[in-house]
Amino acid sequence: MNIILLTKSRKSPLNLHLRRSTVLGLMSAALMTPLLFIATGYKLAQMNTRSDAMQVAAGGAREGGTVAQLGQLETVVRDAREGVNALTLRVGQLQARIIRLDALGKRLVEVANLDKGEFDFDHPPAQGGPAETSHLEPVKIPDFLKELDRLEQQLADREQQLTALESVLMSRTLQAEVFPTGRPVKKGWASSHFGYRTDPFTGKRAFHYGVDFAGVEGSDIISVAAGVVTYAGKKYGYGNLVEVDHGNGISTRYGHNKVILVKVGEKVEKGQVLAKMGSSGRSTGPHVHFEVLKNNKHVNPIRYVKAAAR
Repeated sequence: MNIILLTKSRKSPLNLHLRRSTVLGLMSAALMTPLLFIATGYKLAQMNTRSDAMQVAAGGAREGGTVAQLGQLETVVRDAREGVNALTLRVGQLQARIIRLDALGKRLVEVANLDKGEFDFDHPPAQGGPAETSHLEPVKIPDFLKELDRLEQQLADREQQLTALESVLMSRTLQAEVFPTGRPVKKGWASSHFGYRTDPFTGKRAFHYGVDFAGVEGSDIISVAAGVVTYAGKKYGYGNLVEVDHGNGISTRYGHNKVILVKVGEKVEKGQVLAKMGSSGRSTGPHVHFEVLKNNKHVNPIRYVKAAAR
């Protein structure tokens, strides 16, 4: 291949003769140079892209670790809050049970007639002692939970024991309330006893089925036990009569009243005023004819009257 070069410094042209292989080499070099630049730029771009990706990945990893830690922290806080709520609920339940035990204790003190000053459920038990600071230890959570479980079990045991004791005392109190004791008058004296006597109207020997208590007309006639009124009205020989059923087959009668203050079906308490003393019916003066019946059979009322002094 011939190449002719024309220059100003030369009057005649310069003629270069190049071989075919040399021409091809120059052409290849001319073509490869841009390609090398392009390849080099592509590699550099790839390297930059990888570096950016690695930086992003590292940042994402750091951010992901922070998110995970925050999630763990939220879980711990939520578990702690639920634990505190559960403990608060248990403490509230224990407080409610203690309030019930206090109320039960007050009832037992009243039923058993104990000294309220000695058994005061409105104030905590008296405690004291010198302060000891050398052996103070912080309360550990497991120990606290065990102590809470032990306290809860103790409260359950005390509730059962005190409830059983209350049932026994209430049963005894109920029996004492419905068992006839004492006199049917607040003031007065026994003017005639149970058994054979001289009849005040006929002068003959006759059986007297009750005990007579004489007193001032209009004075109170009281029930000797709790019960239900089964009769309240006039009855031959008794005048104005009140009859009270006390259960267990026992009933009492109060005769010759001036005024009756109760009615049939009414529940009466021990010591409640049933009527006013009078002289109605077969009577020689103001008094109450007091009878006690057990399984519909008359018994001597004096044993019940004297039972109040035991």
